[in-house]
Amino acid sequence: MKGSFIVLEGLDGAGTTTQARALLAILPPHTLATNEPTAGPIGRVARQSLRGDPEAPPLPALPWLYAADRADHVHREVLPALEAGRTVLSDRYVPSSLAYQSLTHDLQAVWELNHRFPVPDRVFFVDVSVETALGRIQGRGEPAEIYDTEERLRIVRAAYVEVMAFLAERGWPIVHIDGDQPIDAVTAAIVAGLP
Repeated sequence: MKGSFIVLEGLDGAGTTTQARALLAILPPHTLATNEPTAGPIGRVARQSLRGDPEAPPLPALPWLYAADRADHVHREVLPALEAGRTVLSDRYVPSSLAYQSLTHDLQAVWELNHRFPVPDRVFFVDVSVETALGRIQGRGEPAEIYDTEERLRIVRAAYVEVMAFLAERGWPIVHIDGDQPIDAVTAAIVAGLP
């Protein structure tokens, strides 16, 4: 029996990581919790780029880095878990690449790199205001990433809205969640939409 593939998406600061932790207490105990970029060798290089590391590949290389990291992730972890009947919960996936990389590349070009990856059973888009996202990012006390400014978050949020419509038109099962609600309410809304 094939397992369910569930993806959480949203701006940095949307609370997808918080929601992933909350869902792990509800989903079957053998659930594979994962995220992108991964902790694998390609994902680590992608994360260096996000932190603005001058030794890392430049931003124009990110679509290919993310696609390579995703290919490794899908074939090493996601597909084997699904084929074993496990639920897979991923904090970010293809929609993140489309939203973020479409800022520097044509959306269709980024889609071409990603359209062959498995379609999840459900994608929850945790949509938050830029103000909420920025407040949460600043509250973390961690170094900011290259997209963590108010101006860039506004652009990325608009890109996410466009990407979710783009994917829905292609049959992706998108569920829009109001992420400005209290954490428990967001969790309840996600649970109500689980496959």
